[in-house]
Amino acid sequence: MGLFEKITGEFVDIIEWLDQSEDTIAYRFERFQNEIKMGAKLTVRPGQKAVFVNEGQVADAFDPGMYTLSTQNMPVLSTLKGFPYGFNSPFKAEVYFFNTKIFTNLKWGTSNPIAVNVPDLGGTVRIRAYGTYSMRVQDPVRLLQDLVSTDGLFQIDEISDQIRNMLVSSFATWLGQSGLNFADFAANYRASGDTIRAAIQSDIEEFGITLPHFLIENISLPPEVEQALDRRASINVLGNMQAYTQYQAANAIEASAENPNGGNQAVDLGVGLAMGQQIVNAMQGQAATAAPAPAPTAAPAASAPPPPMPTQTQWFITREGQNFGPFAANQLLANGLTAQSYVWCNGMSGWQQAANLPELAPLLTAPPPPMPQ
Repeated sequence: MGLFEKITGEFVDIIEWLDQSEDTIAYRFERFQNEIKMGAKLTVRPGQKAVFVNEGQVADAFDPGMYTLSTQNMPVLSTLKGFPYGFNSPFKAEVYFFNTKIFTNLKWGTSNPIAVNVPDLGGTVRIRAYGTYSMRVQDPVRLLQDLVSTDGLFQIDEISDQIRNMLVSSFATWLGQSGLNFADFAANYRASGDTIRAAIQSDIEEFGITLPHFLIENISLPPEVEQALDRRASINVLGNMQAYTQYQAANAIEASAENPNGGNQAVDLGVGLAMGQQIVNAMQGQAATAAPAPAPTAAPAASAPPPPMPTQTQWFITREGQNFGPFAANQLLANGLTAQSYVWCNGMSGWQQAANLPELAPLLTAPPPPMPQ
């Protein structure tokens, strides 16, 4: 300390603080040997509060404004009074400034997952969460006495860890008691944050601090549980799994066709199996719908004839327990058709006698063809 600085320290003080940082909560005004003189001018700006400590005791607290201080340290005489103490005055006075603005965007989060019973997930799951909170100085005298003490530069990081731990503990307690389904968490973020903030407010205020806001930004599950929920939701959205399987198979075929060098073998195998299953199902359906031709009531049982020709009606005739055909209608007489013969064609429910079929009546009333020579 030079002679000039020593001499200037004997004149009237102007005490003020202009904060150049964004995270300072409390600042002790630096004065030569903490000797604040009689009549010093104290300026407290908006967003600040000041606490005057005189001779080791909190003398007063000041809101924004300008004040004149009275102390045991008088200009010039203070040094003379300090002569027996090596020219150091024993009458010390200090001013602590407190930043009362709202400190925003402070982070909190669960360092470890919290095990909690969630009804709609069917049991206990591990949950993580994070968010933000804000804080401000409410009672600077209590904060000075309980936390700041003689710290000349008290910043957010010196208290944020303690507040964060208290918030996480309060959040875990609320989470275990809420009884909410996981699907309802997001709809209750704001209300839940207000509940947690109110529950912890009294504990925080013991430090002279208040929490204007507490926000929950996200509550998450382990990745494997989230994947299972996504799959379950996908199944619920799809609804018709058969249609979805067909749709997926069609997409896979299209993708494989667009890749002439070969596609994913697993996809190709899956498509092949799906197509094979569809073919088997189609064949089984056709077999179920195709009914065999019934046996004639008066003739020996016979197997169903093959399907008729598409161009004209094809007839089958039975003789001596055997089926013959198919024949065109004009070929039936040559192959032994009589009124008692049993015949069948496509569309008939079973074998019937020719005499009962109107479409064969012209053949039965016509003269028989000549015998071959």
